[in-house]
Amino acid sequence: MNELDERYSTVEDAIFDAFFLLLKDKDLEKITVSDVIKKAGIVRSTFYNHYENIPALLEAAEDKTIHDIFRMMESFHPKNDHDMCHSYYLAICNYTKKNLFLANLLESPRGDSFFEKALTMFHKYVTEITSTTISGPKARTEFSYYIASSIGSTIGVLHKWTAENFETPAEEIADILSKIFLSGILPNLSGD
Repeated sequence: MNELDERYSTVEDAIFDAFFLLLKDKDLEKITVSDVIKKAGIVRSTFYNHYENIPALLEAAEDKTIHDIFRMMESFHPKNDHDMCHSYYLAICNYTKKNLFLANLLESPRGDSFFEKALTMFHKYVTEITSTTISGPKARTEFSYYIASSIGSTIGVLHKWTAENFETPAEEIADILSKIFLSGILPNLSGD
């Protein structure tokens, strides 16, 4: 990464961080470019070098969040191993708690469009993976529904956890999600 790329990345990170912090105290509809640049410590032209407006920043934040989750998913290869599942779900919990944008979406009605976008992307991802690893259209269809169920239950648990202001320790939430996956989803994926 050259110096220009590093500066660009650093400014983008500052903009995202400022946006996420603002979401903690303000409704999305009330956040302005002025709010973001003040919080990020940048000038207006720098913001506009990266984003056209707040809706463009919102879309970029959604895409970044989905990308981050995909990176975590790609590193996870389910086995009947509680420790590995627990590590994966703990990473998801910590990411949710740290990512104020995602936590805010889990609590708000506008999260519906984000989750629809995420589920569509997850479906495409699962379809691509299963097209080479699972034989037969019926088996692929069934597998994709199990994965959708896993994603849905994870989102449901994270929604409840977020709504309760992360009162339950992340370790316990990761354990609950691991049990759901290991006892409810994985046996069906492996054909047991």
